[in-house]
Amino acid sequence: MSKKKYSDRYISKRRAIGIYGILILLFIGLTTVLFRVMVLDSKGLKEKAMRQWTSKVKIAAKRGRILDRRGKELAISGNLFRVDLDLNTLRDGVKKEKFTLEELAKDIAPIVDMTEEEVYEKLTIKGSKGEDLGYSILKRRIEDDVANKLKALALEKEANGIIISPDTKRYYPNGNFASQVIGHTNSDGKGLTGIEYQYDDELSGISGEILTERDNIQQDLPYGIAQYYPAVDGKDVVLTLDETIQGFAEKYANEALTNNSAEAVSIIVMNPNNGEVLAMATAPGYDLNDPWVDGVDGDELQKLWRNRAVSDAMEPGSVYKVITAYAALAEGIVTDVTKVDFNCTGVHYVGKSSFHCWKHGGHGAQSFEQILQNSCNPGFGSIGEKLGAEKVEEYAKLFGFGSKTGIDLPGETSGIVKKASDMYPIDTATISFGQADTNSMVQYMAAFNAVANGGQYITPHLMKEIVGKDSKGNDVVEKEYEPVINKKILSTETTKILRECLEKVVSEGGGRNAYVEGYNIAGKTGTAQIPNPNGGGYEPGKYLSTFVGMAPAENPQITVMVSILKPDPAKYYAGQIAAPVGRELFSDIFNYLALGPSSYDFKPEVTKDVMIPEIRGISKEDAIKILKEKGLKYQIEGEGTKISDTNPKPGFSIEEGSKIILYTSDDENYNNMVGVPNLRGYSKERAIETLDSIGLKYNFIGNSGIVVNQSISKETEVVVGTSISLTLEEVGD
Repeated sequence: MSKKKYSDRYISKRRAIGIYGILILLFIGLTTVLFRVMVLDSKGLKEKAMRQWTSKVKIAAKRGRILDRRGKELAISGNLFRVDLDLNTLRDGVKKEKFTLEELAKDIAPIVDMTEEEVYEKLTIKGSKGEDLGYSILKRRIEDDVANKLKALALEKEANGIIISPDTKRYYPNGNFASQVIGHTNSDGKGLTGIEYQYDDELSGISGEILTERDNIQQDLPYGIAQYYPAVDGKDVVLTLDETIQGFAEKYANEALTNNSAEAVSIIVMNPNNGEVLAMATAPGYDLNDPWVDGVDGDELQKLWRNRAVSDAMEPGSVYKVITAYAALAEGIVTDVTKVDFNCTGVHYVGKSSFHCWKHGGHGAQSFEQILQNSCNPGFGSIGEKLGAEKVEEYAKLFGFGSKTGIDLPGETSGIVKKASDMYPIDTATISFGQADTNSMVQYMAAFNAVANGGQYITPHLMKEIVGKDSKGNDVVEKEYEPVINKKILSTETTKILRECLEKVVSEGGGRNAYVEGYNIAGKTGTAQIPNPNGGGYEPGKYLSTFVGMAPAENPQITVMVSILKPDPAKYYAGQIAAPVGRELFSDIFNYLALGPSSYDFKPEVTKDVMIPEIRGISKEDAIKILKEKGLKYQIEGEGTKISDTNPKPGFSIEEGSKIILYTSDDENYNNMVGVPNLRGYSKERAIETLDSIGLKYNFIGNSGIVVNQSISKETEVVVGTSISLTLEEVGD
């Protein structure tokens, strides 16, 4: 073979190999591009194509309502509109010279109450890398008239990228009402605090949308396929709260806040037998319709929004003596509540440490009943020493302290229970009367409820039921709360003995200012010092004043807790400021529940004693009217036009609904004998009002406090005008 032929064949072969190589590289490159387009970028390109030939309109789901136990609306959503901007479509309109973005901004701004600059910024919004975005939200929650004006403008300008769709806005009909419990939502309708946050999944629902096909000029295709995905509205959350009882709690919380110049006041009302929270109020509150308060910074806002009854752990003070009292009875340290086993000199020593009684000079010799009535720190400190560190810790944990209750509200604290191994000898005493360990109000109420219901620890809760809709739009209960009865932690018999002792705290002891005539209320007061946040003891002049109560004492149906944080240091004892709030609250609740609303799972088993008013000397008709207002029945004797006498006499107390006999005559003269009422536990002002109403005179021994003794026994018949000496004594812890 000639060299020339060999060379030509060699060159041809090399050329073929080169061509094949180029083709292979092209194939690899094409395959790579196709893989990227068809696999890696397919989702993005598909979405881009979808945006070009389809229009998507979001349909907002209507957020479910929050209702009280009787169906009263506490949070609702109104039907409004939102404005979204399809920026690609609007830019196409600019290219086709239908309008400019500057013109659109100028026309839109006055309609939606925005500046031209603000609207233009929405129309020209860029991404993080400076790229044009395809979508932005112009404004949410606009009214119907504003939406109609924008629709007209979009039609006139052929600005198809202005999309108007349904939206909702959250309304709270009562404004500043149960604000820390109900909570509020953010601008997107998501729950931020309270029940709105806790049950956000149930309340939110699922948004819907409408997809329609469009042509190259962004007009809906007449025969295009439209896909409709309806919104699923949120479910209603029915609470255990009673709007009326909540109203009472709100009223007295705000009054106590003002009257005592306090930092905050919190009140809880519960049914101890099933864990239902009937009221939970904190003052100051805030307007749920305007939660971002002008002039209030972030930290202060969080403090305002925080549910102190759930999230704040404080030293409880003397209300903790209820726990220690149960431990003393259960462990056999106390076997006879009337036996004089304690002696208070005013100071108690534990090694080289000591603490004082609130009463200067002490209470002297006392029984167990009396140290509870007098809220005597030395008495309970000595019980703590006898219990020992292990038992002190054991009973704290038995009552649920140191652990969350599991209440269906966000932000619950677990509090602190000191370990026995970390206790000094003085700690067994001080913890026993409410210092060192901390707990929240809701933790304490769960423990107190166990004493009230005979020993069951029941998780507190606010959700009563979740209500949705069936296919026909009818309300359907999808979930009912079942009380979580964790366990029986206490002896039924021991709780009964303790309730009897606590009833005397209110009728005879430091809780006398909570006494409501005719009702048996068991309760306890407590005044705790506030630890110094910078460490080292307690803040001078800073206190937490608390009252807890249950009624009726023999079979409690209602429990109440009132806490006043940092009241005026000139008057801070719980017996002086918290117990009277408890009295007013109990009184209103008793009167309300006597109506027997059908939505309650219990019927109040309470009876009330009523003092017979002075009705002698007035007409028969006026007397009958007064008796009906008092809830008393009557039997008329005689044909006279005026009341000459009654049986029993004015001043005596009888059970509401009882019958009294009215004697009538036409004579101006009438019997002038009255019964002396029981005035023990009355304030000076209340005693004066009562005695004035039946024509008795009075003088006081002491300048302030409550009546602890009266010179003439109750139900003694005396002549109108008789003077009674009343001894006043300051109420302590």
